[in-house]
Amino acid sequence: MPDELYGTILYSFSLNNILTTLFLLRSDFDQLPHNIAVSATIADIEEKKGFIDYFRFVIEVRTKGGSKYLIYRRYREFFNLHQILESKYSPENPEKPGPNTCVLPTLPGKVFMGNKREIAESRIPDLNTYMKRLLGLPTWFLVDEALRMFFYQTDQDSQHEPRALRRLRPPTRKVKTIKPKMDLFSSPRAEAMFDFRGNGKAELNLKRGEVIFLLQRVNADWLEGTVNNQTGIFPQSFVKIIKPLPDSDTEGEGECPTYSCLRCFLLTPSGVDTRDVCVQEALTIQPTYKELLSRMRNVFKVDDIALNYRDHEGDLIRILDDEDVQLMIEESRGQQGKVKRPVNQFPWELHATLASDLSVYNVEA
Repeated sequence: MPDELYGTILYSFSLNNILTTLFLLRSDFDQLPHNIAVSATIADIEEKKGFIDYFRFVIEVRTKGGSKYLIYRRYREFFNLHQILESKYSPENPEKPGPNTCVLPTLPGKVFMGNKREIAESRIPDLNTYMKRLLGLPTWFLVDEALRMFFYQTDQDSQHEPRALRRLRPPTRKVKTIKPKMDLFSSPRAEAMFDFRGNGKAELNLKRGEVIFLLQRVNADWLEGTVNNQTGIFPQSFVKIIKPLPDSDTEGEGECPTYSCLRCFLLTPSGVDTRDVCVQEALTIQPTYKELLSRMRNVFKVDDIALNYRDHEGDLIRILDDEDVQLMIEESRGQQGKVKRPVNQFPWELHATLASDLSVYNVEA
């Protein structure tokens, strides 16, 4: 067989293999459910004042079906996901992955010291790369339950309205740049308190002292208005509202974070110190033992303390780990309705004692 003919046949065979492989990959992707996440990008970080103050990442997720939504995840949730996936899919020999295994992307490591905001900001590029590579793995990997739940928008995610998104500027409707006929004394308007340089054509440039005529609210932090024959959006924090928009256009204005309160006690030989600690957390949350211990040390300014709760008989039970925290919460559910509490108060209470004081426990000889 002539070399030229042999080369042509070999080329055609290789091309057919490539096309067949691409077809199969495309076919596998087409069979994925429409709600499978296919891309994710961090839009911002958000500070949360929980039992300990922390930052969480605001992530825009796009699904195979084309829908987009926001989810909110802490770094430790990334870490927990990675550990689960590693235990299920990491090959023993990364150079020779077997069936149903794959080499996972590298997750940026934990940082134990430093400014929390700066740490969160510095993680954004690496976490974006991590999510891009994670969602670029084979299609069979994308249907993993743990992965799907991580990128799934929970009820809590959907009910949360972001205060601001620096990397995802809110869209604005197109308005003809015709100076509206407005009554200076009756129209909704605001005065610029600071200069603001817009980022793109959609955003207004403001100078301190200018009066902006308000058209609509975009979200909790951004407004749309007209100034100097230009229409666009701008952050509310840069202006002072002179006359607000009608109620129908100001939904969400003045929204405050929802706080839940925890009743806690410090029991010492000299008496009982009672405090109410308010945190930006849902009443259904289960904090970790370390979070509770850190918060109680900060509240009572005592390092050598132990955490406890009271059982249904009124005896103190010492908390030593996360499982004990779970038992405390389950115990409180059995007593709901027996004790009247404010609607925003946790159904369980913490009793802190000095770690060396064992006299507080009902121990029969």
